[in-house]
Amino acid sequence: MRIQTDSNGGVANHILPTSATMTGVCVTVISIVRLTAATRHAGTIIDTVFALNGLVFLASCFLSYISMRPHPLSATFEKYADIFFMIGLFMMVIGGFMLSFEVEHF
Repeated sequence: MRIQTDSNGGVANHILPTSATMTGVCVTVISIVRLTAATRHAGTIIDTVFALNGLVFLASCFLSYISMRPHPLSATFEKYADIFFMIGLFMMVIGGFMLSFEVEHF
């Protein structure tokens, strides 16, 4: 699968600022959950999900930045940045559901 790129560098130009912002959102959610933990167990599960989610977005941000640098593997880095970004979005939705339903047990 080939990601279509435009003359400005492609998808990486959009992934970089958005994934950096989403990393900050994950850290903010962790702080809010810590302040308002409705149930102790759910708070730690949700904290863990959003901490891992922040790392996924950080990896996406890093790969996106590397893909914009002149390198023979730039297209590959951009593809992986896109994959990590989509995984991060999926994890954020799951974490949001867990937060809204106060998930206590798996």
